[in-house]
Amino acid sequence: MRWTLKPKPETHKLQHLMEALQVDEIVATLLLQRGIETFEEAKTFFRPSIEHIHDPFLMKDMDIAVARIDKAITNGENILVYGDYDVDGTTSVALVSSYLKTLYPNIATYIPDRYEEGYGVSFQGIDYASDNDISLIITLDCGIKAIDKVTYATEKGIDIIVCDHHRPGNELPKAIAVLDPKRDDCTYPYDELCGCGVGFKLIQALGSKRGQTVTDLFPYLDLVATAIAADIVPLTGENRTLAHFGMKVINSTPRAGIKAIINQLKKDSLTITDVVFVIAPRINAAGRISHGLHAVELLMENDLEIAKQYAASIETFNSERRTLDQEITKEAFQQIEKLGEQERFTTVVYDENWHKGVIGIVASRLIETYYRPTLVFTKSGEKLAASARSVKGFDVYNALEKCKEHLIQFGGHKYAAGLTLKEEDYQAFKDAFEKVVKTTIDKNLLTPEILIDKEITLQEITPKFYRILKQFAPFGPKNMSPIFMSTALKDTGWAKCVGAEEDHLKLTAVQRRSPRINGIGFNLGGKLAKVQGRKTFDAVYSVNENTWNGETTLQLRLRDIK
Repeated sequence: MRWTLKPKPETHKLQHLMEALQVDEIVATLLLQRGIETFEEAKTFFRPSIEHIHDPFLMKDMDIAVARIDKAITNGENILVYGDYDVDGTTSVALVSSYLKTLYPNIATYIPDRYEEGYGVSFQGIDYASDNDISLIITLDCGIKAIDKVTYATEKGIDIIVCDHHRPGNELPKAIAVLDPKRDDCTYPYDELCGCGVGFKLIQALGSKRGQTVTDLFPYLDLVATAIAADIVPLTGENRTLAHFGMKVINSTPRAGIKAIINQLKKDSLTITDVVFVIAPRINAAGRISHGLHAVELLMENDLEIAKQYAASIETFNSERRTLDQEITKEAFQQIEKLGEQERFTTVVYDENWHKGVIGIVASRLIETYYRPTLVFTKSGEKLAASARSVKGFDVYNALEKCKEHLIQFGGHKYAAGLTLKEEDYQAFKDAFEKVVKTTIDKNLLTPEILIDKEITLQEITPKFYRILKQFAPFGPKNMSPIFMSTALKDTGWAKCVGAEEDHLKLTAVQRRSPRINGIGFNLGGKLAKVQGRKTFDAVYSVNENTWNGETTLQLRLRDIK
């Protein structure tokens, strides 16, 4: 890994913040790196308040959307709540439809089939609405680029309210209302909401017309926090506030569906990281293996015993997803080695039998090993479909655009994309993609980088220091868990490899006369020789707690050793 130490903040800003907050240089540095320069900004950061949740009517078209929904309720119209099959989409549909059902019974839900309909608003979904006498569709986490679909719905006499958070194209769909904080003409104060966040603003607006406060809507924030965590949106501003209160709901009074998932864990208190790695994959598994509506049913169920049955089904989907992921990853490794492609600038693999629902996960797995822009292809009807993943700093969407002559279609963003092509064009595309990446990528980007917030000594890692660090949570993009570096460390002599495959490194570090502190490095077992025999080493790590036999101690969560 490339170790990159973040620049030290300007001295006068550092001194000002240390004095204003009465904190040490480490804490002031971490805050300044996160754009927090004043006492008031720090107060907002450390003490999220419902006052930091903005007025939903600041969002362009919100008044039109609320008026149209109220009209539908007054006139007894049928309303369809439509969202994508991923976590953000299914939580959005569960949130908006469950809220609307507290006001009015004629609410239906729709999640497109991943394999039959694909991503976003589909013609099949609009036909379903038409066939079922539905005159208003609310799209969530999708629709901002569904120009032709919205026109098709209008021709069938169906109004659409678009709620999305993706960047619009050159043209907006001609919907009744378009709620998207990324619209150029929208002056909403925060534009990094996830799809479920936009859905929450909609129910907040509907609720305010009925005398409900944000506090009355807190029970819906477990869904919002789950979507924020899963959709990898920045954990800043309003997202941080929504996630903060949402995590409180998850850890105190979660809805039956989320409680049913949590019940399978042996943890008293969940962090947002647990949501990313435990709750989100299970919700996602429904759409990957079967159908996203299973996730919506789970998240809307009020009876815990029924929710447990749904959760058990989804756990089966997740186990199947995990098995497929492992099998396909193994086959992909074998294919790369067989073809001798380890030295290429890209990783592109294909097998017609690979499951379309997990190829994105497999692409991410391959990047962990080869750290190259990666595409995993499978057969999809008469065509080939692929998931693309990229390395930090390289825009895979732009690279695909330079190869578009070989593609039927593609879409996505800088680090993740999807594409389809004809089978006979596969090799030509593979060669073109390799050539584009080889000639445009900065070679440094092919070595993973770890950004280090600050160099500290082990002496500075105290219970008080950790209590302050915990207040930086919830962690995520733009507010990652702080990473530290310490130099001239030594192991006390008990370093060893642990785990079923002995691929993790466990050690006890000291630095000159500092107290001992345990460290665990997942997948760092190969570094054992670097610390044995009282050798001096440098380490990059985050700090966390470890509970063993009822005793909780601080430990280093090692990221790399040199």
